[in-house]
Amino acid sequence: MIHYEKFILKNGLRVIVHQDHSTPMVAMNIIYDVGARDENPEQTGFAHLFEHLMFGGSVNIPDYDEPLQNAGGENNAYTTNDITNYYIQLPAQNIETAFWLESDRMMSLAFGEKSLDVQRKVVCEEFKEHYINKPYGDTWKYLRELCYTTHPYRWMTIGKELSHIEQAKLQDVKDFFFKHYRPLNAVLCVAGNIETAEVKRLAEKWFEPIPSGEAYVRNIPAEPKQTAARSLTVEKDVPVSLIFKAYPMADRLSPDYYPADLITEVLSGGQSSRLHQKLVKEKQLFSQIDCYHTGSVDKGLLVIEGKLLPTTPAEVGDAAIIEEIEKLKSTAISQTELEKVKNKIESMIAFEDLGLLNRANNLAFYELLGDAERMNREFDFYNQVTASDIQRLANEILVPENSNTLFYLAKN
Repeated sequence: MIHYEKFILKNGLRVIVHQDHSTPMVAMNIIYDVGARDENPEQTGFAHLFEHLMFGGSVNIPDYDEPLQNAGGENNAYTTNDITNYYIQLPAQNIETAFWLESDRMMSLAFGEKSLDVQRKVVCEEFKEHYINKPYGDTWKYLRELCYTTHPYRWMTIGKELSHIEQAKLQDVKDFFFKHYRPLNAVLCVAGNIETAEVKRLAEKWFEPIPSGEAYVRNIPAEPKQTAARSLTVEKDVPVSLIFKAYPMADRLSPDYYPADLITEVLSGGQSSRLHQKLVKEKQLFSQIDCYHTGSVDKGLLVIEGKLLPTTPAEVGDAAIIEEIEKLKSTAISQTELEKVKNKIESMIAFEDLGLLNRANNLAFYELLGDAERMNREFDFYNQVTASDIQRLANEILVPENSNTLFYLAKN
């Protein structure tokens, strides 16, 4: 059980405090409710660009990293299709440095052509290095475009195309910031060796003067239900061929999210899982095969990704995956197998909660989803899943008309 307290500042910023006096450290986590799904389809990559811009200096602080390092702290950030997350960890006695830094960049970045130009170049180089020039770097570009026709999950977090960042204008960037990076659109979590009263005092001092901004009302086009199988074959100069099979699944708050997650564990949760045992060890068709899901807030994807052995034709590998899926659909998993995957999930949740930063991150994320208390109830949702729930869901989503198959083939 993770204990916490919550309060809301006058400007609408939600604040969560989790006390842990067993550590000399404090973690601060700020999640902004903005990701790649909130971008204009003609100006993609902006949420990720801001992850970089937020470290380029704010209105009163030209250098973010130096004062934090002087206070013994470290920080990082990440952007997804759903959220943007910034986090700091530092000694408890220096916590006010974190409040000062984070509040100043929430108030306003030091917008300028020079700062934008520097970060634009950094992001463009990242795009080229990881998504254009790197082997397999564009697999998710193809897969997202295959699976999504309407929803903005159809482009990657880095953006749909390089030109969107290359042509980003300063006014567009400012407008995006003041629309999304506002107190009303954020959750602040402070965890560690600190009292709630002190967090409240510092939050009111540093964050409450920031204008709340307008509440962002998300209006994203829903992805239509898929009614026919889709496939795409691409040939590339890569060492070995891959197969991706992606199936649209429930959103993060749906009860069906939990059996879907357990399906991924049944199929590929370790060396004893079904796909590894059958297709890697016994049939020796793949050198590696995994099943996972995107964990998206809106409707996501359950994905099977296999690395074919050079001797395995793509159609043979595909047929073997489908055969294992059909077994899952036709016969309910045993109670022993169900307990095994539930125990693994329980261990993963417990292990994750050991880290102070993880606790701060998760409390903020669940609050953003609607209620921080979901963090304490998460395993209960998994524990309620039955073998028949898994079989039912497999028969609903792991069907040909809901499938998207990407054959990513080595040219030779």
